[in-house]
Amino acid sequence: MAEGFQAPRGTLDWLPQRSAARRAMIERFRQIFEGAGYGEAMTPIFEDKALFARTAGESSEVVGKEMYLFEDQGGREMALRPEFTASIVRLYLENGLSRDPQPVRLWSAGNCYRFAAVQRGRYREFTQVNAEAIGSDDPAIDAELIALQLRWFESLGLDGLEVRLNTIGDRADREPYLDQLRAYIDAHSSEVDDEVRRQRDLNPLRAFDTKDPASAAIMADAPKITDAVSDEAAAHFAAVRSFLDARGVNYTLDPTLVRGLDYYSRTTWEISWPALGAQSGIGGGGRYDGLAELIGGAPTPGVGFACGIERVLLALEDQDRSPAPERQMDVFFAIFCDAARPRLHALMDQARARGVAAEADLAGRAVKGQMKQADRIGAALTVVCGDDEWARSVCVVRSMASGEQTEVSLDELVEHLHNAKMGTA
Repeated sequence: MAEGFQAPRGTLDWLPQRSAARRAMIERFRQIFEGAGYGEAMTPIFEDKALFARTAGESSEVVGKEMYLFEDQGGREMALRPEFTASIVRLYLENGLSRDPQPVRLWSAGNCYRFAAVQRGRYREFTQVNAEAIGSDDPAIDAELIALQLRWFESLGLDGLEVRLNTIGDRADREPYLDQLRAYIDAHSSEVDDEVRRQRDLNPLRAFDTKDPASAAIMADAPKITDAVSDEAAAHFAAVRSFLDARGVNYTLDPTLVRGLDYYSRTTWEISWPALGAQSGIGGGGRYDGLAELIGGAPTPGVGFACGIERVLLALEDQDRSPAPERQMDVFFAIFCDAARPRLHALMDQARARGVAAEADLAGRAVKGQMKQADRIGAALTVVCGDDEWARSVCVVRSMASGEQTEVSLDELVEHLHNAKMGTA
Protein backbone atom coordinates (compact mmCIF):
# COMPACT_ATOMS: atom_id res chain seq x y z
CA MET A 1 0.00 0.00 0.00
CA ALA A 2 1.25 3.51 -0.81
CA GLU A 3 2.49 5.13 2.38
CA GLY A 4 0.99 8.49 3.31
CA PHE A 5 -2.17 8.06 1.25
CA GLN A 6 -4.44 6.09 3.55
CA ALA A 7 -8.09 7.06 3.96
CA PRO A 8 -8.85 8.76 7.30
CA ARG A 9 -9.78 6.37 10.08
CA GLY A 10 -13.52 5.85 10.20
CA THR A 11 -14.14 6.45 6.48
CA LEU A 12 -14.90 3.78 3.92
CA ASP A 13 -13.72 2.92 0.43
CA TRP A 14 -16.49 1.26 -1.58
CA LEU A 15 -15.32 -1.46 -3.97
CA PRO A 16 -17.63 -2.31 -6.89
CA GLN A 17 -19.55 -5.16 -5.21
CA ARG A 18 -20.29 -3.09 -2.11
CA SER A 19 -21.09 -0.03 -4.19
CA ALA A 20 -23.59 -2.13 -6.13
CA ALA A 21 -25.15 -3.30 -2.85
CA ARG A 22 -25.32 0.28 -1.54
CA ARG A 23 -26.92 1.49 -4.77
CA ALA A 24 -29.43 -1.37 -4.73
CA MET A 25 -30.41 -0.59 -1.13
CA ILE A 26 -31.00 3.07 -1.92
CA GLU A 27 -32.92 2.18 -5.07
CA ARG A 28 -35.18 -0.15 -3.09
CA PHE A 29 -35.71 2.66 -0.58
CA ARG A 30 -36.63 5.03 -3.41
CA GLN A 31 -39.12 2.59 -4.91
CA ILE A 32 -40.89 1.96 -1.60
CA PHE A 33 -41.10 5.58 -0.49
CA GLU A 34 -41.88 7.14 -3.85
CA GLY A 35 -44.60 4.51 -4.14
CA ALA A 36 -46.07 6.02 -0.98
CA GLY A 37 -45.91 9.63 -2.18
CA TYR A 38 -42.47 10.69 -0.93
CA GLY A 39 -40.30 12.79 -3.25
CA GLU A 40 -36.52 13.01 -3.20
CA ALA A 41 -34.91 16.08 -1.61
CA MET A 42 -31.22 16.87 -1.20
CA THR A 43 -29.41 19.30 1.08
CA PRO A 44 -25.79 20.55 1.14
CA ILE A 45 -23.12 18.44 2.82
CA PHE A 46 -22.05 21.51 4.78
CA GLU A 47 -24.39 23.88 6.60
CA ASP A 48 -24.22 26.73 9.06
CA LYS A 49 -23.16 25.33 12.45
CA ALA A 50 -25.97 27.25 14.14
CA LEU A 51 -28.60 25.17 12.31
CA PHE A 52 -27.56 22.06 14.22
CA ALA A 53 -26.61 23.79 17.46
CA ARG A 54 -30.02 25.43 17.66
CA THR A 55 -32.03 22.33 16.74
CA ALA A 56 -30.10 19.42 18.24
CA GLY A 57 -29.28 21.36 21.40
CA GLU A 58 -25.91 22.59 22.59
CA SER A 59 -25.93 19.79 25.20
CA SER A 60 -26.38 17.01 22.67
CA GLU A 61 -23.57 14.59 21.87
CA VAL A 62 -23.83 15.56 18.20
CA VAL A 63 -23.16 19.24 18.85
CA GLY A 64 -20.91 18.87 21.86
CA LYS A 65 -18.56 16.16 20.65
CA GLU A 66 -19.31 14.80 17.19
CA MET A 67 -19.74 17.59 14.62
CA TYR A 68 -16.96 18.35 12.18
CA LEU A 69 -16.59 22.13 12.27
CA PHE A 70 -14.59 24.54 10.13
CA GLU A 71 -14.42 28.24 9.35
CA ASP A 72 -14.80 29.14 5.69
CA GLN A 73 -13.04 31.95 3.82
CA GLY A 74 -15.85 34.32 4.83
CA GLY A 75 -15.27 33.66 8.54
CA ARG A 76 -18.53 31.72 8.93
CA GLU A 77 -18.73 28.74 11.25
CA MET A 78 -19.73 25.75 9.13
CA ALA A 79 -20.42 22.11 9.93
CA LEU A 80 -20.34 18.94 7.87
CA ARG A 81 -23.86 17.51 7.84
CA PRO A 82 -24.24 15.17 10.88
CA GLU A 83 -27.86 14.24 10.00
CA PHE A 84 -30.58 15.21 7.55
CA THR A 85 -33.65 16.24 9.54
CA ALA A 86 -32.70 19.81 10.50
CA SER A 87 -31.53 20.48 6.94
CA ILE A 88 -34.74 19.08 5.46
CA VAL A 89 -36.90 21.27 7.73
CA ARG A 90 -34.77 24.28 6.75
CA LEU A 91 -35.37 23.39 3.09
CA TYR A 92 -39.11 23.13 3.79
CA LEU A 93 -39.20 26.58 5.41
CA GLU A 94 -36.91 28.43 2.99
CA ASN A 95 -38.72 27.16 -0.09
CA GLY A 96 -42.24 27.92 1.09
CA LEU A 97 -43.34 24.28 1.07
CA SER A 98 -45.96 25.10 3.70
CA ARG A 99 -48.02 26.45 0.78
CA ASP A 100 -48.08 23.00 -0.83
CA PRO A 101 -50.66 20.35 0.11
CA GLN A 102 -49.73 19.01 3.53
CA PRO A 103 -48.01 16.92 4.67
CA VAL A 104 -44.98 17.32 2.44
CA ARG A 105 -43.34 13.89 2.22
CA LEU A 106 -39.62 13.79 1.42
CA TRP A 107 -36.86 11.19 1.33
CA SER A 108 -33.10 11.68 1.09
CA ALA A 109 -29.90 9.67 0.80
CA GLY A 110 -26.33 10.88 1.16
CA ASN A 111 -23.21 11.02 3.29
CA CYS A 112 -23.18 12.36 6.85
CA TYR A 113 -20.24 12.95 9.19
CA ARG A 114 -19.78 12.48 12.93
CA PHE A 115 -16.60 12.20 14.97
CA ALA A 116 -17.26 9.11 17.08
CA ALA A 117 -15.52 5.99 18.31
CA VAL A 118 -15.08 3.78 15.27
CA GLN A 119 -16.49 0.29 15.64
CA ARG A 120 -18.25 -2.32 13.57
CA GLY A 121 -21.16 -0.66 11.82
CA ARG A 122 -20.27 2.80 13.10
CA TYR A 123 -18.09 5.10 11.02
CA ARG A 124 -17.25 8.79 10.97
CA GLU A 125 -18.30 9.10 7.35
CA PHE A 126 -21.44 7.14 6.63
CA THR A 127 -24.32 6.95 4.18
CA GLN A 128 -27.74 7.73 5.59
CA VAL A 129 -31.22 7.37 4.17
CA ASN A 130 -34.11 9.18 5.78
CA ALA A 131 -37.76 10.00 5.25
CA GLU A 132 -39.73 12.94 6.62
CA ALA A 133 -43.39 13.97 6.60
CA ILE A 134 -43.79 17.66 7.48
CA GLY A 135 -46.95 19.68 7.99
CA SER A 136 -49.40 17.32 9.72
CA ASP A 137 -49.80 15.95 13.24
CA ASP A 138 -51.96 13.00 12.13
CA PRO A 139 -50.83 9.89 14.07
CA ALA A 140 -51.41 7.85 10.91
CA ILE A 141 -48.20 9.36 9.49
CA ASP A 142 -46.12 8.12 12.44
CA ALA A 143 -47.42 4.60 11.84
CA GLU A 144 -46.97 4.90 8.07
CA LEU A 145 -43.29 5.75 8.43
CA ILE A 146 -42.66 2.86 10.83
CA ALA A 147 -44.45 0.44 8.49
CA LEU A 148 -42.61 1.70 5.40
CA GLN A 149 -39.26 1.49 7.18
CA LEU A 150 -40.01 -2.11 8.17
CA ARG A 151 -41.08 -2.89 4.59
CA TRP A 152 -37.76 -1.60 3.31
CA PHE A 153 -35.79 -3.71 5.77
CA GLU A 154 -37.82 -6.81 4.95
CA SER A 155 -37.51 -6.20 1.19
CA LEU A 156 -33.73 -6.31 1.64
CA GLY A 157 -33.98 -9.73 3.26
CA LEU A 158 -33.75 -8.83 6.96
CA ASP A 159 -35.85 -10.85 9.37
CA GLY A 160 -36.18 -11.12 13.13
CA LEU A 161 -36.46 -7.34 13.48
CA GLU A 162 -37.61 -5.79 16.73
CA VAL A 163 -39.52 -2.50 17.09
CA ARG A 164 -39.42 -0.50 20.31
CA LEU A 165 -41.96 2.28 20.72
CA ASN A 166 -42.48 5.13 23.19
CA THR A 167 -43.93 8.60 23.61
CA ILE A 168 -42.05 11.42 25.28
CA GLY A 169 -45.03 13.77 25.23
CA ASP A 170 -44.97 17.45 24.35
CA ARG A 171 -42.32 19.90 25.48
CA ALA A 172 -44.78 21.40 27.96
CA ASP A 173 -45.21 17.96 29.57
CA ARG A 174 -41.54 17.52 30.17
CA GLU A 175 -40.45 20.23 32.60
CA PRO A 176 -42.44 18.93 35.60
CA TYR A 177 -41.33 15.41 34.73
CA LEU A 178 -37.68 16.45 34.36
CA ASP A 179 -37.78 17.90 37.88
CA GLN A 180 -38.86 14.46 39.14
CA LEU A 181 -36.15 12.76 37.11
CA ARG A 182 -33.43 15.08 38.38
CA ALA A 183 -34.56 14.45 41.94
CA TYR A 184 -34.37 10.69 41.32
CA ILE A 185 -30.85 10.93 39.88
CA ASP A 186 -29.79 13.09 42.85
CA ALA A 187 -31.12 10.46 45.24
CA HIS A 188 -29.02 7.81 43.48
CA SER A 189 -26.06 9.99 42.61
CA SER A 190 -23.52 7.67 44.22
CA GLU A 191 -24.87 4.65 42.31
CA VAL A 192 -24.68 6.02 38.76
CA ASP A 193 -21.68 6.85 36.61
CA ASP A 194 -20.28 10.26 35.70
CA GLU A 195 -22.10 10.35 32.36
CA VAL A 196 -25.51 10.01 34.03
CA ARG A 197 -24.61 12.78 36.47
CA ARG A 198 -23.46 14.94 33.55
CA GLN A 199 -26.70 14.36 31.64
CA ARG A 200 -28.65 15.22 34.79
CA ASP A 201 -27.57 18.83 34.24
CA LEU A 202 -27.69 18.85 30.44
CA ASN A 203 -30.67 16.73 29.40
CA PRO A 204 -31.89 14.21 32.00
CA LEU A 205 -33.81 12.21 29.38
CA ARG A 206 -30.49 11.10 27.93
CA ALA A 207 -29.57 9.49 31.23
CA PHE A 208 -31.68 6.56 30.01
CA ASP A 209 -29.16 6.06 27.18
CA THR A 210 -26.40 5.08 29.58
CA LYS A 211 -24.24 2.16 28.47
CA ASP A 212 -23.07 1.42 32.03
CA PRO A 213 -24.94 -1.72 33.24
CA ALA A 214 -25.09 -0.60 36.88
CA SER A 215 -26.41 2.83 35.93
CA ALA A 216 -28.91 1.29 33.51
CA ALA A 217 -30.28 -0.87 36.32
CA ILE A 218 -30.78 2.22 38.49
CA MET A 219 -32.40 4.18 35.65
CA ALA A 220 -34.79 1.30 34.95
CA ASP A 221 -36.62 2.21 38.17
CA ALA A 222 -36.67 5.95 37.49
CA PRO A 223 -39.99 7.78 36.92
CA LYS A 224 -41.21 7.22 33.37
CA ILE A 225 -42.15 9.96 30.92
CA THR A 226 -45.17 7.94 29.82
CA ASP A 227 -46.74 8.57 33.24
CA ALA A 228 -46.39 12.33 32.79
CA VAL A 229 -47.63 13.03 29.26
CA SER A 230 -50.75 15.08 28.61
CA ASP A 231 -54.06 13.51 27.71
CA GLU A 232 -53.66 14.85 24.16
CA ALA A 233 -50.21 13.28 23.74
CA ALA A 234 -51.43 10.02 25.25
CA ALA A 235 -54.35 9.94 22.81
CA HIS A 236 -51.98 10.57 19.91
CA PHE A 237 -49.81 7.65 21.03
CA ALA A 238 -52.82 5.37 21.40
CA ALA A 239 -53.86 6.25 17.86
CA VAL A 240 -50.37 5.48 16.51
CA ARG A 241 -50.55 2.06 18.13
CA SER A 242 -54.00 1.42 16.65
CA PHE A 243 -52.67 2.09 13.13
CA LEU A 244 -49.75 -0.28 13.77
CA ASP A 245 -52.01 -2.93 15.29
CA ALA A 246 -54.27 -2.81 12.23
CA ARG A 247 -51.22 -3.49 10.04
CA GLY A 248 -50.13 -6.40 12.21
CA VAL A 249 -46.87 -4.67 13.20
CA ASN A 250 -45.36 -6.20 16.34
CA TYR A 251 -43.72 -3.78 18.74
CA THR A 252 -42.60 -3.49 22.34
CA LEU A 253 -43.47 -0.48 24.49
CA ASP A 254 -40.29 0.87 26.04
CA PRO A 255 -40.79 3.83 28.40
CA THR A 256 -37.01 4.41 28.55
CA LEU A 257 -36.64 4.94 24.79
CA VAL A 258 -35.67 8.53 24.01
CA ARG A 259 -34.05 10.06 20.96
CA GLY A 260 -30.61 11.65 21.14
CA LEU A 261 -31.61 15.09 19.85
CA ASP A 262 -33.49 17.80 21.73
CA TYR A 263 -36.12 18.50 19.09
CA TYR A 264 -38.06 15.22 19.43
CA SER A 265 -41.54 15.07 20.93
CA ARG A 266 -44.36 12.53 21.23
CA THR A 267 -43.73 9.31 19.24
CA THR A 268 -40.24 7.82 19.26
CA TRP A 269 -39.19 4.44 17.88
CA GLU A 270 -36.18 2.29 17.18
CA ILE A 271 -35.80 -0.79 14.99
CA SER A 272 -33.07 -3.26 15.82
CA TRP A 273 -31.65 -6.47 14.46
CA PRO A 274 -30.45 -8.33 17.60
CA ALA A 275 -27.90 -10.45 15.72
CA LEU A 276 -25.72 -7.34 15.34
CA GLY A 277 -25.00 -7.40 19.09
CA ALA A 278 -24.08 -4.16 20.87
CA GLN A 279 -24.72 -2.11 17.74
CA SER A 280 -28.06 -3.77 16.93
CA GLY A 281 -30.00 -0.55 16.32
CA ILE A 282 -30.29 -0.09 12.56
CA GLY A 283 -32.80 2.76 12.34
CA GLY A 284 -34.99 4.96 14.43
CA GLY A 285 -37.06 8.08 14.35
CA GLY A 286 -39.71 10.16 15.97
CA ARG A 287 -41.95 13.17 15.90
CA TYR A 288 -40.45 16.68 16.10
CA ASP A 289 -43.36 19.11 16.26
CA GLY A 290 -41.23 21.96 17.65
CA LEU A 291 -38.29 21.79 15.27
CA ALA A 292 -39.48 24.37 12.73
CA GLU A 293 -39.85 26.97 15.48
CA LEU A 294 -36.23 26.41 16.58
CA ILE A 295 -35.14 27.31 13.04
CA GLY A 296 -37.27 30.46 13.07
CA GLY A 297 -40.35 29.16 11.26
CA ALA A 298 -43.99 28.99 12.27
CA PRO A 299 -45.10 26.02 14.41
CA THR A 300 -45.07 23.05 12.04
CA PRO A 301 -45.52 19.40 12.99
CA GLY A 302 -43.20 16.82 11.53
CA VAL A 303 -42.09 13.22 11.89
CA GLY A 304 -39.33 11.16 10.32
CA PHE A 305 -36.54 8.65 10.70
CA ALA A 306 -32.96 8.00 9.64
CA CYS A 307 -30.98 4.87 8.96
CA GLY A 308 -27.29 4.20 8.28
CA ILE A 309 -26.68 2.10 5.18
CA GLU A 310 -23.44 0.55 6.47
CA ARG A 311 -25.03 -1.01 9.54
CA VAL A 312 -27.86 -2.49 7.48
CA LEU A 313 -25.37 -3.86 4.98
CA LEU A 314 -23.50 -5.55 7.85
CA ALA A 315 -26.73 -7.17 8.96
CA LEU A 316 -27.30 -8.49 5.44
CA GLU A 317 -23.76 -9.81 5.18
CA ASP A 318 -24.16 -11.57 8.52
CA GLN A 319 -27.10 -13.42 6.97
CA ASP A 320 -25.10 -14.16 3.79
CA ARG A 321 -27.54 -12.03 1.84
CA SER A 322 -26.77 -9.26 -0.58
CA PRO A 323 -29.22 -6.69 -1.92
CA ALA A 324 -27.18 -6.43 -5.13
CA PRO A 325 -27.63 -8.87 -8.01
CA GLU A 326 -24.62 -10.81 -9.20
CA ARG A 327 -22.70 -8.99 -11.89
CA GLN A 328 -23.90 -10.11 -15.32
CA MET A 329 -23.06 -8.95 -18.83
CA ASP A 330 -25.24 -9.61 -21.85
CA VAL A 331 -22.29 -10.00 -24.22
CA PHE A 332 -18.54 -10.45 -24.09
CA PHE A 333 -16.54 -9.68 -27.25
CA ALA A 334 -13.70 -12.20 -27.68
CA ILE A 335 -11.59 -10.83 -30.55
CA PHE A 336 -8.58 -12.80 -31.73
CA CYS A 337 -7.70 -10.69 -34.76
CA ASP A 338 -5.99 -7.35 -34.21
CA ALA A 339 -7.29 -5.93 -37.48
CA ALA A 340 -10.87 -6.67 -36.36
CA ARG A 341 -10.65 -4.86 -33.03
CA PRO A 342 -11.55 -1.28 -34.16
CA ARG A 343 -14.64 -2.43 -36.11
CA LEU A 344 -15.80 -4.83 -33.38
CA HIS A 345 -15.32 -2.22 -30.65
CA ALA A 346 -17.39 0.23 -32.70
CA LEU A 347 -20.12 -2.40 -33.05
CA MET A 348 -19.92 -3.04 -29.30
CA ASP A 349 -20.60 0.66 -28.66
CA GLN A 350 -23.57 0.57 -31.03
CA ALA A 351 -24.95 -2.45 -29.16
CA ARG A 352 -24.50 -0.62 -25.85
CA ALA A 353 -26.48 2.30 -27.27
CA ARG A 354 -29.31 -0.18 -27.97
CA GLY A 355 -29.35 -1.26 -24.31
CA VAL A 356 -27.05 -4.29 -24.52
CA ALA A 357 -24.56 -4.59 -21.63
CA ALA A 358 -21.27 -5.48 -23.28
CA GLU A 359 -17.54 -5.48 -22.71
CA ALA A 360 -14.45 -6.76 -24.50
CA ASP A 361 -11.05 -8.07 -23.51
CA LEU A 362 -8.60 -5.25 -22.83
CA ALA A 363 -5.78 -7.28 -21.27
CA GLY A 364 -4.39 -9.19 -24.25
CA ARG A 365 -5.71 -12.56 -23.09
CA ALA A 366 -5.32 -15.67 -25.22
CA VAL A 367 -8.34 -17.60 -26.48
CA LYS A 368 -8.73 -19.68 -23.32
CA GLY A 369 -8.30 -16.64 -21.08
CA GLN A 370 -10.93 -14.62 -22.93
CA MET A 371 -13.48 -17.42 -22.72
CA LYS A 372 -12.79 -17.78 -18.98
CA GLN A 373 -13.31 -14.03 -18.60
CA ALA A 374 -16.65 -14.24 -20.41
CA ASP A 375 -17.73 -16.91 -17.94
CA ARG A 376 -16.34 -14.97 -14.97
CA ILE A 377 -18.46 -11.88 -15.68
CA GLY A 378 -21.60 -13.95 -16.30
CA ALA A 379 -21.94 -13.09 -19.98
CA ALA A 380 -24.98 -14.68 -21.59
CA LEU A 381 -23.41 -14.54 -25.06
CA THR A 382 -19.89 -14.33 -26.43
CA VAL A 383 -19.09 -12.76 -29.78
CA VAL A 384 -16.06 -14.54 -31.25
CA CYS A 385 -14.09 -13.09 -34.14
CA GLY A 386 -10.76 -14.45 -35.35
CA ASP A 387 -8.77 -14.12 -38.56
CA ASP A 388 -11.07 -16.46 -40.50
CA GLU A 389 -14.29 -14.73 -39.39
CA TRP A 390 -12.83 -11.29 -40.07
CA ALA A 391 -11.85 -12.29 -43.60
CA ARG A 392 -15.49 -13.27 -44.26
CA SER A 393 -16.98 -10.22 -42.41
CA VAL A 394 -18.78 -12.46 -39.94
CA CYS A 395 -18.51 -13.44 -36.29
CA VAL A 396 -19.71 -16.34 -34.19
CA VAL A 397 -22.24 -15.65 -31.42
CA ARG A 398 -22.07 -18.36 -28.77
CA SER A 399 -24.55 -19.04 -25.98
CA MET A 400 -22.57 -19.55 -22.76
CA ALA A 401 -25.37 -21.64 -21.27
CA SER A 402 -26.02 -24.10 -24.09
CA GLY A 403 -22.87 -23.83 -26.18
CA GLU A 404 -25.01 -23.24 -29.28
CA GLN A 405 -23.22 -21.15 -31.91
CA THR A 406 -24.65 -18.93 -34.66
CA GLU A 407 -22.70 -17.29 -37.46
CA VAL A 408 -23.80 -13.67 -37.90
CA SER A 409 -22.80 -11.03 -40.46
CA LEU A 410 -20.99 -8.07 -38.92
CA ASP A 411 -23.53 -5.79 -40.61
CA GLU A 412 -26.33 -7.57 -38.73
CA LEU A 413 -24.52 -8.13 -35.42
CA VAL A 414 -25.95 -5.16 -33.48
CA GLU A 415 -29.52 -6.02 -34.45
CA HIS A 416 -28.93 -9.70 -33.58
CA LEU A 417 -27.58 -8.83 -30.12
CA HIS A 418 -30.42 -6.39 -29.48
CA ASN A 419 -33.01 -9.01 -30.44
CA ALA A 420 -31.28 -11.58 -28.21
CA LYS A 421 -31.43 -9.13 -25.34
CA MET A 422 -35.14 -8.58 -25.98
CA GLY A 423 -35.77 -12.31 -26.36
CA THR A 424 -36.80 -12.03 -30.02
CA ALA A 425 -33.72 -13.48 -31.69
